[in-house]
Amino acid sequence: MKYMLLIQHGDTPTPGSPEWEAMSEDEQMAVATDYQAINQTGGVTPGVWMEAPDAATTVRVSNGETLTTDGPFADTKEVFGGYYVFDAGNLDEALELAGRVPAARIGGAVEVRPVVER
Repeated sequence: MKYMLLIQHGDTPTPGSPEWEAMSEDEQMAVATDYQAINQTGGVTPGVWMEAPDAATTVRVSNGETLTTDGPFADTKEVFGGYYVFDAGNLDEALELAGRVPAARIGGAVEVRPVVER
């Protein structure tokens, strides 16, 4: 079964941010190495890193009129920063992989959802 692992950044330091620069070089390398290892895991579609929420445009259609809003619809800490698709044998495998995502341990979270395949 395929699972979508949605990476919520929360307070996760991202490269180029002051929080990232405050991390030691060893900590930065460990994060990069962990993401690389996940990308090389069998059944994983390599992750996609998304731009910051302020680069988003939200689209809604109301009464046949397309409306756009700059940025995300809601101001929230739990914005998606990227995702993986994982073809796992079961939910436990997907949860184990989610626990390896660095964002989950340094200020963010990973939402795991089964993908509907028809």
